[in-house]
Amino acid sequence: MKPRILLAGLLGVAVAVGPSTAFAQSPRAGTEAEPPGLEPTGADMPAVGGNLANQHYSGLKQITKRNLDQLGPAWRTHVSAVAPASDDVGQQTTPVVADGVIYLDTPGGEVIAVDGVTGAPKWKWAPEGFETADTRRGVSLGQGKVFTLAAGDRIVALDQQTGAQVWVSQPAVQAGVDLGSIDRVATVYSDGIVYAHAANGDRAAVVAVRASDGAYLWHFFGGPDRGTLYTDVNGNSVDAGATWGPVLPDGTQCNLEGGATPWIHGAVDPELGLYYLTFGNPRSCRSSQDGSQRPGDNLFSTTMVAVDRKTGAYKWHYQSIRHDVWDMDNVHPPTLADIKVKGQKRKVVFYGSKSGHHFVLDRTTGKPVLPVADKPMIQDSRQHNAATQPFPAERLLPECVVWQKLDPRNVPGDPWRAVPNYNGYQPDADGNLVFNPDSYVAADQPFLTYPQGSPADHRRGCMYDPQWDLPILSTTSQNGGGDWSNHSYSHHTNLVYFPYGTNPVAHWNGAAANGQRAIGQYQTGGILAYDASTGKVRWRNHLGTDMSHGQGPLTTASDLLFAGQIDGRLLAMDARDGDVLWQFQTGSGIAGAPITYTVNGEQYVAVLAAGSTNPYGASVTQGDSLWAFKLGGRYATESGSQEGPDPAPLAIRRPVQGDPVEGATVNNTVYLGRQDRTTDTATARDSTSQRGMAPTHLRVPVGTTVTFRNPGAETFPTFPNQKPHCATQFFEGLFNLKLDPGRSSTFTFDRAGEYYFNDCTDPRPTGKIEVYLSPRDLPGALRFLPPSLDLSSRTGIFTGVRGVVVATLSLPPGYRLDGDVALRTPLSRTPVKATNAKTIGRTLTVVFDRADLDNNVPAGDAVPLTLAGTFRHDGRQEQLTSTATVRIVK
Repeated sequence: MKPRILLAGLLGVAVAVGPSTAFAQSPRAGTEAEPPGLEPTGADMPAVGGNLANQHYSGLKQITKRNLDQLGPAWRTHVSAVAPASDDVGQQTTPVVADGVIYLDTPGGEVIAVDGVTGAPKWKWAPEGFETADTRRGVSLGQGKVFTLAAGDRIVALDQQTGAQVWVSQPAVQAGVDLGSIDRVATVYSDGIVYAHAANGDRAAVVAVRASDGAYLWHFFGGPDRGTLYTDVNGNSVDAGATWGPVLPDGTQCNLEGGATPWIHGAVDPELGLYYLTFGNPRSCRSSQDGSQRPGDNLFSTTMVAVDRKTGAYKWHYQSIRHDVWDMDNVHPPTLADIKVKGQKRKVVFYGSKSGHHFVLDRTTGKPVLPVADKPMIQDSRQHNAATQPFPAERLLPECVVWQKLDPRNVPGDPWRAVPNYNGYQPDADGNLVFNPDSYVAADQPFLTYPQGSPADHRRGCMYDPQWDLPILSTTSQNGGGDWSNHSYSHHTNLVYFPYGTNPVAHWNGAAANGQRAIGQYQTGGILAYDASTGKVRWRNHLGTDMSHGQGPLTTASDLLFAGQIDGRLLAMDARDGDVLWQFQTGSGIAGAPITYTVNGEQYVAVLAAGSTNPYGASVTQGDSLWAFKLGGRYATESGSQEGPDPAPLAIRRPVQGDPVEGATVNNTVYLGRQDRTTDTATARDSTSQRGMAPTHLRVPVGTTVTFRNPGAETFPTFPNQKPHCATQFFEGLFNLKLDPGRSSTFTFDRAGEYYFNDCTDPRPTGKIEVYLSPRDLPGALRFLPPSLDLSSRTGIFTGVRGVVVATLSLPPGYRLDGDVALRTPLSRTPVKATNAKTIGRTLTVVFDRADLDNNVPAGDAVPLTLAGTFRHDGRQEQLTSTATVRIVK
C-alpha cells in the first residue's frame, strides 16, 4: 500500500503589522501551562521534544493500526509563500503545537503560527534591524511567548498571539564573554527560564535567560577554565580544564580554543530540578582529528553534564568518549524516563547516538544503570589516545566495518561494508578483501600499541581505531550512528526508538569535515528499537535512507511510530515490530520530527517537509510544506492527487569530487594519481587527494573501452609519477588494475551503470565511470490498455487508489529485455518503475501500480507518458523509448 500528496494554495491574505504579519485570529487563547515533564503529551505538544524529557511520545490513540487506511492529508501550507514571502526552501525544524496552533521556523529562519485545523497562517514574524538565523531546529513556548533565535547570537521572544517582538536578548554581551554562535539549536522553555545552546564558536556554552525579559542568568562552557574544581554528587572531584593538556608554549589553552560545542537542545527534569546538556567533540588544537597537543580526557567534550536548572551549578558528568579524535560525539537530545530495571524503579537518562552506543544512566547521579565495560583500545603514541573507552554491554550497531568480497552478486551488500584498499584491505584474485601488511598503513605500525593479550595486529576498521596522517576507515562516523535525530521513548512498549545512519568514515589529521566519508560507499540507514530496561535490540528495520539527521520518530499510545525520511516519505510503523503500515509522499525531504495533537476531538499528525542536505547534498528535494493529517482527511493537491510527486532520486552513494567529463573529450582515458591532466610539478605527482583521478567522473556510452594510465615521463616529462597506482573497481570487482609508471590498461564497459574505483597506493583518490545508454525512440509503439486511466480512489483517500495499469510496447526484431522498465511522468524527475515486465514475441507487456502513478501524473485529457526500457540487441545494451498521450481521471 503506497500513499500520496502534492501542492496547495495559500490560505489567508497577509496584512503587514511591524516585524510580523498578522492574520485572522482564532478565539483560542495562548497557553500559559508549563510543558509536561516526563508525562505523555495529550492535546498539545508544546516542546520540541514533545515534553521536557524529549520522549516524543503521545498518549493519543484515536489513530490506530486498524484505521490507518483512513488517514489522509487534511491540509498543506507553503510556509515560505506566506507574507513576508520568500523563495527559501530547506529547514530542519520540528514544530510545536499548543491550543490548536502550530509554531515553527520557516526555511528563511522566520517564525510562523498556523491554525492546526485549517492550515491558515495566523501570523509570521521576520526581524527588523537584524537578520534571521537561517538553519533552525525548533522554537519553544512559555508565558504566552514564542522563543526563537536570530543572527548576532540573539534570543528573541514573540507574543504568542500576534507574533510581535516582546524582547530581544544578546546574552553574550550581558555575560561579558563570548558564549559562541547561538543559532540553529532549538530553544527550551521551563519554569520561567529559556535555555539556548551555541552551535559553533571557538568556545561554546549553554546559556539560560529569564523568560519574562531575556535577562542573562547563567552559562556553562564545554571547555572549562583551568583551576576550577568540579565535585559531583558522588563526591568525585576533577579539574576539568586540566584534562586538556598543558598550556602550550605560545600561551594557547586547548580547553578554550574550539572545544566542545553543545549543538543540540537539552532536557529538563522538573522534579529533580536538573537540566541535562550534551557537549560535542573537542576541535582544538590544530584540528578535531589531531589530539597531539591536548593529552588527557578533554572534559567536558563528548560528555553529558547535569546542572541545576535554576543556577547552572554543576551536578555530575558522564564522558562517553575520552580524548575524542573521531568526532563521534554523542550530542543528541537527551531522553529521560522512569523505568524498571530488574524489578526496581529507576530514574534514567538515555545518552548516546553517533557511536551506536546507548548509555542508560541514573539521572540523579550519572552512574550507569545498565552495564558498561572499559574496553582496552589500540593506541597511537602521536595521538595520546586513551587506553580504554566505555562500551555498553549491549551494542546497537556493529562495532566494525565489514570487509565483504567484491562480487557483482554481492551488491549493494552489507550496510556496513567497507570500501576496498582502506586500512590495507586489498582484493585477492577472487575479490576477497584481505589485509596486506605491506600496504600504506605499514608506516603507522611503529607508533601503535595493541592491548595486552589482544590477537589483533592491525586496525580492522573498528570503533576508535587510531589514525594520524594516513586514512583509517572506521565506523560509525561523524555523520553516522544516531547523530542528531531525536529518539522516542514509549510508555506503552518500554522501548526506545533509535534512528540511525550508516556512513563509515576515514580519519586523518588533514581530513575536512571531521572525517572523509569514503567515496563510493552506500549511505543508508533505518530505525531500531531496544528494550529500555535491558538495552537489548527488539527489532531493526533498515529502511534504506539515512535517518540520523533530524528524521526523529514519534510514538503514540496506540503503538504507532511516525517518522519522516529524507526521500519525502512520512511513515507509520508498528511500534512493536517495526513493520511499515502506511506511507505518504510529501514531495520534499523531511529533516524534522512529526508531531501529533487534537482539536475538537480530532487527532492530527503534522510534519514539515522542507528538505535538508545531510548526507545527500544537492540531490535532496527541498521544500517549504507543512502537512497535517487526520482520519478522513480529503485535501487534494493541484494534480488531483493527495500525495506530492516523487522527489528527485537521492545520490545514495557518496559522490566523487569533480564534475562529469565526457569521455570523448579526453580520449576515454583516466590518469591515475593526478588531480589534473596538465600540471607537471613535484606536488602534482602521485596525488593522494580525493581528486587524484583525472578526471574523477568520466561519462561514456555503453560499449566504450576506457584506458587507465599511470602517467610516466611520456605524459609528464618533468615530474612523472614515481609509484605504482591502482584502479580497483568496487563493489562488483570487475577489474583491479595495478600499473607501474608509464603503463596503461583498458576495460570495456558493456552495461549501463556507475562504476567506482580507487587506488591501492592510497585509497583516497577515487573515480567513477558513468556508463549511459543512448535512447532510441519508437514513435507510436506504446499503448495503454485502456487509453483512459482511472486513478481515482474508492474512498476519497489516497490509500484507496488500488489496482494496476497495463501498457504494451511493440519491439523491433532482435531485442531482449535486459534491465529496468520505467515510466517518465510530467510531475516527477524520478521515473516510476514497473512492478512487472514480460516480453512475448515482439511485444513487451508492462504492469504499473496505480498508486505509484497517481501522485506523479496530473488529471487531464492529454497527459504524455514516456516508457523507457533497457534491452540487449546485437550483444550490447540499448534503451528503447516511446511516448503515448493518455487521459487521466482522478
